[in-house]
Amino acid sequence: MAKRATKSAAKPIATKPVYVLNGPNLNLLGQREPEIYGRATLADVEKSLAARAKALGASVLCLQSNHEGDLVTWIQEARTMAGGVIINAGAYSHTSIAIHDALAMLDIPVVEVHISNIYKRESFRHHSHISSVATGLICGLGVKGYELALEAILADISK
Repeated sequence: MAKRATKSAAKPIATKPVYVLNGPNLNLLGQREPEIYGRATLADVEKSLAARAKALGASVLCLQSNHEGDLVTWIQEARTMAGGVIINAGAYSHTSIAIHDALAMLDIPVVEVHISNIYKRESFRHHSHISSVATGLICGLGVKGYELALEAILADISK
């Protein structure tokens, strides 16, 4: 089942929320391979990101699914409902043409996030189908990458 969590902002610099989309296995963040991904849970990341968004006058809508189709549907929804997209598609980054195609339709900023440095890991993780349609890529900075992605999107929106 997909998880939705909405936080609102006090002084909006973005009238639409930034969608934060997390793919497979990120629901187990903090439990799964903590030596690679750290001990912060997805709930911790979402809480921190919502607080940072509020401080910056924005809001986030955090969604996670282990199902590729849910991610595609949310990306399509973002076309009209979001100011930008932060996406950590997990393993789908390396396999999903469907997610690539959905992101290619967006005319809002998209930042791809990976908690680990995918280039220091197995070779199959070195290629992302998302990177070619993303505004930017942040990898290897742990969960801090989500906040950096939010700041980048808000800077782009306020240009």
